[in-house]
Amino acid sequence: MTQRTKEKKEVAFSFHLAAQDAETSARAGILDTPHGRVETPAFIPVATRAVVKTLSAQELEDAGVPIILCNTYHLSQRPGLEAIKEAGGLHPFVGWEKPLMTDSGGYQVFSLASLCEITDEGVAFRSHYDGAEVFFSPERVIEIQNHLGADIIMPLDECVAFPAEEGDAARAVRRTLLWARRSLSCHNTSQQALFGIIQGSTYRGLREEAAKEIVKMNFPGYAIGGLSVGEGNTLMNQVLSYTLPLLPEDAPRHLLGVGTPEDILDAVEKGIDTFDCVMPTRHGRAGEAFTWAGPINLRNSQYRQDTGPIDENCSCYACKTLSRAYLRHLVQIKEMLGLRLLSLHNIFFFQDFMRRMRRSIIQSRFASFKNEFKACRG
Repeated sequence: MTQRTKEKKEVAFSFHLAAQDAETSARAGILDTPHGRVETPAFIPVATRAVVKTLSAQELEDAGVPIILCNTYHLSQRPGLEAIKEAGGLHPFVGWEKPLMTDSGGYQVFSLASLCEITDEGVAFRSHYDGAEVFFSPERVIEIQNHLGADIIMPLDECVAFPAEEGDAARAVRRTLLWARRSLSCHNTSQQALFGIIQGSTYRGLREEAAKEIVKMNFPGYAIGGLSVGEGNTLMNQVLSYTLPLLPEDAPRHLLGVGTPEDILDAVEKGIDTFDCVMPTRHGRAGEAFTWAGPINLRNSQYRQDTGPIDENCSCYACKTLSRAYLRHLVQIKEMLGLRLLSLHNIFFFQDFMRRMRRSIIQSRFASFKNEFKACRG
């Protein structure tokens, strides 16, 4: 285990382990922030443009969501930083009193790569909203997030596609480390925890180099980036298996953009604490529901006269009150209520999934929980 060489920077933020599974590296932790506590492992719904699509902040709270994630790039473009500052920050703007995380916009750099000019100074590109020229330096990204006021923020990083040439991945690692140092230098508020991001594609040497260098910078938390870009479950697990042992045990570990239940189980088993992904609401808007027996697509004709709930093991409003047949009807007629209810069910499912997983870790039976979950899904 690599030890940090400097004393932690004082922040209004803390993390400690409540339990460790006896047979695996799965951890149950407690993450305290200025806006409340997050019990880990935790799944973070994505509110890219300051909204988890189709759902209100009250509905998220009722579903047990402890923290949401918003996007720095999108919010800097619409509604713009001044509008959010006028509201007093992102929490009052969204109407969300619990913890908030913001990502750096680095993934947008990845997705707009063909339209970007990336140098050591930062990223120049045109806004996909209005074509205006935009320049994101590491310092500007931190400045925006400082004004947004999220509890956990991310530095600008460079993510490469999969597969990537090793030379391209190495340049991205070098630049991500450079930007991490510059981000630390300009981040000066104790009310936000700035996490370090580890890149390196699927190259073990690069991942290990990035992890060791990021740890030396003494961030209060760490994020694994550059996965869920097409590498698949096997390579993702390999990367986590040799990267996570290099990170401090007393700091939270976030996995960016990963969200299938199976991937979450594998990553928690290796020591990941938090996740973010658009999957629950994106699938809900497509008529798909997550269940303990596996995902189902309510567009399918087999549910036309199905009077049962989405999932007999779920206690969300839709499952307690409505039938698959009715929800299928709403989806088929393109009624917004159907998409909202499926999105809400999926959010509820993921939160229940994480709660049960945490309980299994505390009881030191995570491996059994994982095996039972997979058996239920055939």
